[in-house]
Amino acid sequence: MSLTRRQVTSAALAAVPLAGRSPRTSRTLHIAGDSTAAQKYADAAPETGWAMALPFFLRKEVGVANHAVNGRSSKSFVDEGRLDAILAGIRTGDVLIVQFAHNDEKATDPARYTEPWTTYRQYLRRYVDGARSRGARPVLATPVERRRFDADGNAQPTHGDYPAAMRALAGEEKVPLLDVQGLSLALWQRLGAEETKTYFNWTATEQDNTHFNPPGAIAVARLVAQELLRTRVPARPDVVRLHEDVPASWITWPPAPAP
Repeated sequence: MSLTRRQVTSAALAAVPLAGRSPRTSRTLHIAGDSTAAQKYADAAPETGWAMALPFFLRKEVGVANHAVNGRSSKSFVDEGRLDAILAGIRTGDVLIVQFAHNDEKATDPARYTEPWTTYRQYLRRYVDGARSRGARPVLATPVERRRFDADGNAQPTHGDYPAAMRALAGEEKVPLLDVQGLSLALWQRLGAEETKTYFNWTATEQDNTHFNPPGAIAVARLVAQELLRTRVPARPDVVRLHEDVPASWITWPPAPAP
């Protein structure tokens, strides 16, 4: 599937460093993922992708290029040419963080579905190989957990074998693994069924247990930054504010790009 003019424009906007950043950064963290990470625009507020908050935890010289797009799987992202678009601009020393599974799980949709131990791993390997071929560093991130609790108030995993399949691939390929799934599940458990509603996109008209509002996006971005530091992907001085309050008011939603 070829990219439409709007898709190309959106991708270009997503790859531009955030306002206030120098265009000459020491390195750029590229994000390939789905709606849980994606840039949201004014018409979607207060929904917030976690990658929108990631720059708050990185020093200003480190750029973030958020290529994540709503509704994509590891397969459809590649099939639409989005991985190729990233690889065309990625530079030696950059990082490619890959987080997919939410839409790979859609077994009734052949355009997006992948099987965890076969096609999911095959597509993830294309991101790994592509980044390495450009001198960039691939990083795999297990999918952030949805908000789901059982009758006893226990947070429930929702991603089946996909996190385990990604962990296995990371081990085989010696790729840093960010355990966002495990850490987010533990966080939802600590917060509990009621308090987690204030982290997800619950509004007067919507009860969304998959996508985040600003506090939720900031909390998940903090987990990602912690994992980046743990796996030594950036230098220690590159990670900031891990133990500081980040106000929800720092999140902003730009106007949607023109069709």
